Amino acid sequence: MRWDDFRRSTNVDDRRGQPGSGRGGQIGGRGGLGIGAMLVLGLIGWALGIDPRVLIGGAEMLTGNEPQTQQAAPQDRAGAPEDKIGQFAAAILAQTEDVWTAILPRQANLRYEPPSLVLFSGSTQSGCGFAQAQMGPFYCPVDRKLYIDLQFFQQMQQQLRAGGDFAFAYVIAHEVGHHVENLLGILPKVQQMQRQAAERDANALSVRVELMADCLAGVWAHHAEKNWKILESGDIEEGINAASAVGDDRLQKSGRGYAVPDSFTHGSSEQRVRWFSAGLKGGDVSNCNTFQAQRL
Repeated sequence: MRWDDFRRSTNVDDRRGQPGSGRGGQIGGRGGLGIGAMLVLGLIGWALGIDPRVLIGGAEMLTGNEPQTQQAAPQDRAGAPEDKIGQFAAAILAQTEDVWTAILPRQANLRYEPPSLVLFSGSTQSGCGFAQAQMGPFYCPVDRKLYIDLQFFQQMQQQLRAGGDFAFAYVIAHEVGHHVENLLGILPKVQQMQRQAAERDANALSVRVELMADCLAGVWAHHAEKNWKILESGDIEEGINAASAVGDDRLQKSGRGYAVPDSFTHGSSEQRVRWFSAGLKGGDVSNCNTFQAQRL
């Protein structure tokens, strides 16, 4: 996908290289085994039935836990990073800012307030508690920030076989989708409902949250392509492959040979692909309301 010639967002807090963190990687390159190994363990834990909200992004921060206080948040280095993978993340974040600033007032009568993107290595402190690389990318509604260890992109490519710039952009756009859900008032309502729900019902609510974020990522891609022609040959396939690779059924089957639908918190591969495709095709937020959909 095209990204080199687009502006970089300055809403980036680069915590890589600070005490307790390792080095950032390059897009598609090889990184240290420490972070990679932790990410592998996180994915294996999910596949074996360990609560994925603890291991990988999105709905894991909707469980209602109070922010932890193990350590003070580090000082952030604001502004676009200088390395290639950091530049990429800042460029994708800028594209989401430009798209949502334009379409959210028009489609939802709501002013867009951009989130910050925190880049870290290994672990860091978030408004939702202590963040670790094995959790995967996530959005924290408490401080309205996205958190990502960029070596997750290496893990996508090497372990999930879901590489490519557009696949990586989908990950960032998905987390921004959670921020849009927060601005729409959906996340607080879901959090309250989950506190009162049985585990099975709480999981089902998480699935709806995640599928809506997939659809909103598709909405971003629709308008980015319409406005700036970002897509190149094979990009759509990369995005669909990434959505499929992180389906609950596929991850569980790869780990233990079978899937348990009641334990799904992100949706099946087919569901994630279908909702991402719905947003990509229509480009309309109203098409992403998974809470009113009869079929997920």
